[in-house]
Amino acid sequence: MSPTAPEVSIVIPVYNEAALLRQALSELRERLAALALDYEIVLAENGSTDRTLERVYELEREWPELRSVTLPAPNYGRALRFGLEAARGRYVVCDEIDIGDTDFYARALDLLRREQADFVVGSKLAGGARDERPWLRHWLSLAYTGTLGLLVGFHGTDTHGLKAFQREALLPVVRACQVDRDVFASELVIRAERASLRIVEIPTRIREKRPPSINLIRRVPAVVTNLAKLTWVLGRR
Repeated sequence: MSPTAPEVSIVIPVYNEAALLRQALSELRERLAALALDYEIVLAENGSTDRTLERVYELEREWPELRSVTLPAPNYGRALRFGLEAARGRYVVCDEIDIGDTDFYARALDLLRREQADFVVGSKLAGGARDERPWLRHWLSLAYTGTLGLLVGFHGTDTHGLKAFQREALLPVVRACQVDRDVFASELVIRAERASLRIVEIPTRIREKRPPSINLIRRVPAVVTNLAKLTWVLGRR
């Protein structure tokens, strides 16, 4: 990797992932080697109560392409935002520790490099996508996207899929976002849509390596609260 800023930054929020971290990142690095990318991985650790942060520091010492930011409390959206602001690459990929879909990386970066998009969203709900998660999670994703359409006029199929974008084009959008936790990703996509950036959705396959680190039922009240806030700050359009 070059001593200057890399071409690609891969931002991954992590929370209580001590058991999965090394294996998942090792596999990701192997797949990235086949793409011959000049890259960095930015881990955004947030409020882990296991040994995740210790593992992050260990891996940083081993792998020079790995960097981290850390927050004291669990907050996916804030962690993702901190990671995006810390990223140095011309292009940024937002990923999850249990996904690591480098096929999406290749397709999205091709669109970005050829200047056919400013922002690429990997949709698990678009035609041609393969959502291999449990049916309840798939149904909840459909309901969530439908709710965004009703509340704030969202026109896409997914806001929580993998993402890739030109960093300079999206940084003002990132900094304009006001809602955190799970809804930050939605605000980011919707604000980009409203800023008339060139957004391209591509279908993806989602097959997670383990159950979510935070119970879905426990997340519902926070999601509802933050959807109400999102509706307030964005309004319908």
